[in-house]
Amino acid sequence: MVAVTGLGSLPGTDYPGAVAMTFEDVPVPYLPELPARGPHATMIARGAAVLSGLDAELTTSGWQLSATPGPDLRRARALLRDDLDMLAESVPDYAGPLRIPVAGPWTLIASLDLPRGGRALADSGARRDVAASLRQGTADLLREVARRLPGVEPRLQLDEPSLPAVLAGGIPTPGGFFRVRAVDRSEAFGVLATWSGGEDAVATVVHSCAPGLPIWPLLQATGLTGVSVDVSTLTSSDLDDLAAAVDAGREMLLGVVGDAATDVPTAVARAWSVLRELGAGPEAGERLGVTPACGLASWRPADVRQVWRTLREVAKHMEERLAG
Repeated sequence: MVAVTGLGSLPGTDYPGAVAMTFEDVPVPYLPELPARGPHATMIARGAAVLSGLDAELTTSGWQLSATPGPDLRRARALLRDDLDMLAESVPDYAGPLRIPVAGPWTLIASLDLPRGGRALADSGARRDVAASLRQGTADLLREVARRLPGVEPRLQLDEPSLPAVLAGGIPTPGGFFRVRAVDRSEAFGVLATWSGGEDAVATVVHSCAPGLPIWPLLQATGLTGVSVDVSTLTSSDLDDLAAAVDAGREMLLGVVGDAATDVPTAVARAWSVLRELGAGPEAGERLGVTPACGLASWRPADVRQVWRTLREVAKHMEERLAG
């Protein structure tokens, strides 16, 4: 069965309404993010809120590590707790899969500055500290979700839009005139591999809307469950990587709806163009999902509901084609 799920961000500020829509319209629901609520509600703010044993504050130049939590971090942490409470109040008896998006370690590290200035990404000690803190904080978050909704089957999504730039040396310094030295793949993949090990490990995919994600090398080195990608960014090399991932039984989430004008035939054609190149058979349906191409925070609510209708139709078409 081809899954239909979302990626995280939604428009507006009505969190109970966002949860209701997610559980009503999305076959594999997810924990929504509503960045329109302010700087304490963005992906990076939520990632900072998840950190365990590390604090941060929001400055005029962005988020930076700090000795004590700033007011925006305290608000981000309170907001996350409130969101989890509203989730449990909205669907108290829910049992089944729930996708939980969290800023990935490299995207979070690339977005944090050091207290003394400079990027955390440029400091090997800061990289280790933030990665370990996020790994522990993610485990704590999953336990909190399970405490509120014991029937949930958590599926973690590490949002890594900055990972390709981290590997390519494309992250700018605070002044913007230079770039932070590229992080070696062995280090980058070693950090991500910690999410696939341990007794608390859950099914985990890496999501990136950005081009240049080294799909198969990443999955092979980390042991993570799969990847979530925007199909419009895929190259022939990426398709080779996806073919290797399919052969290895990994999960593939294909972002096939990039704007409100995308209709069912267009989205089906996008998904099928990938699967045709991979030579995927009926068994791939159990590991295949379709999603929006990226987050939906800037979309109109009416268009968001249309996205879910479109994706449900796409999933039906894909199941029929794979079976045929």
